[in-house]
Amino acid sequence: MKHKSGFVNIMGAPNVGKSTLLNALLGEKLSIITNKPQTTRHRIIAIVNEEDYQIVFSDTPGVIDEPGYKMQEAMNSFAYSAISDADILLLMMDVTRPPVITEALARKLKNVSCPFFLILNKIDLSSPKEISQLTDWWIDELKVDRIIAISALNKVGTDELMSLIIEHLPEGQAYYPKDQFSDRSERFFVSEIIREKILELYHQEIPYSAEVVVTEFKSGESRKGPIVRIAADIIVSRKTQKSIIIGKKGQGIKQLSTLSRQGIEDFLQEHVYLELYVKVKEKWRDDERSLKSYGYLH
Repeated sequence: MKHKSGFVNIMGAPNVGKSTLLNALLGEKLSIITNKPQTTRHRIIAIVNEEDYQIVFSDTPGVIDEPGYKMQEAMNSFAYSAISDADILLLMMDVTRPPVITEALARKLKNVSCPFFLILNKIDLSSPKEISQLTDWWIDELKVDRIIAISALNKVGTDELMSLIIEHLPEGQAYYPKDQFSDRSERFFVSEIIREKILELYHQEIPYSAEVVVTEFKSGESRKGPIVRIAADIIVSRKTQKSIIIGKKGQGIKQLSTLSRQGIEDFLQEHVYLELYVKVKEKWRDDERSLKSYGYLH
């Protein structure tokens, strides 16, 4: 039996459902999902292993038309890198939005040499006629190999997409051990879970000004049995943001800690003791040293 393997990269504008699609294809939650844009900040590698194939999925940050910070420029760099190193490229669009594509992205997509599929997401929120019109528009606009209409949230069309991906995978050996599900560490996913809860609990600029750094991750014992002790810093840009996260009499940080701990326990399948600290680092999103430290720059 010949073995197939390849890198399948998902890209598109912010908040079109890339992380929802990745989780649907994986059958488990790996990327954080909220209804706010810029949820994914890094390229997240997720691996699907079967006896005769290995698919290495990459969930990229949404392409930002006009980056306002060096952090957003780095996020765009992560997203654009998905074009150059893909064995299969999935460009995802939201059918509930007007069909647009930036000139910069269109130029880069003209050089795609691998199988290139356009994914029209959220078809449950649109009519067949509207989807047909969108399909015709994209056929004229982009040279794609296939257009697939799906609802990632409801897993409509995702099985067809998975079959298509497997069909177009190139032959090759596995890139990662067959028991590995991601190239990211548990620390990374813990920080993502905490950041997800910040996105859910806080509004306006707070989630986009916050970064989470796990400073301690230790397995140990408690009176009730095994426990993972985790400490994390929440970095914000201003003192007022720190006050908002902590909340009146500490109620904000208490709620954030509880929800984060529950999410981490679901992910690790272990009991967790979590400590959160809020620290102010002004203009960190434009500071190269900070961005390197947080993994945005190399």
